[in-house]
Amino acid sequence: MNQMKKTAITLNVNNEIHEVMVYPNRTLLEVLRDDLHLTGTKESCGEGVCGSCTVLINGTPVRSCLTLAVAAQSKEITTIEGLSVGEKLHPVQEAFVNHHAIQCGFCTPGVILTAYALLKENPNPTEVEIRHAISGNICRCTGYAKMVEAIKSLAEEGR
Repeated sequence: MNQMKKTAITLNVNNEIHEVMVYPNRTLLEVLRDDLHLTGTKESCGEGVCGSCTVLINGTPVRSCLTLAVAAQSKEITTIEGLSVGEKLHPVQEAFVNHHAIQCGFCTPGVILTAYALLKENPNPTEVEIRHAISGNICRCTGYAKMVEAIKSLAEEGR
């Protein structure tokens, strides 16, 4: 009988180094939520379709439900918890609050991280570019209009 053994890995999550023992088939999502207790990253579809589990790996939005934790070693991982500084929200998070772009909140972490990555790459995106960027994040509540407004406000303010 072939049994998997746990492997020691080192993850850089939100600029903190974490040593964890994981089975090689565990996803980054599972390790973030279950081992590191970073529950802002949500599990919904488990198939990489909805975007709720989006985190940033080296600044790029990635579906953590499809990413093995062992594959995330030696990379910078950012979760929604890593955007704020202490009690101070990041401007993208503030914009979502100020523009009432949050309803149930389940998709919000993934959308915010996707918006953050978009604005880092393109500080002044058009509405079409914003909608394209967040198109991989499914929201069942908002209809996206308020999310687009929040992201657009940051572009217009030059933040």
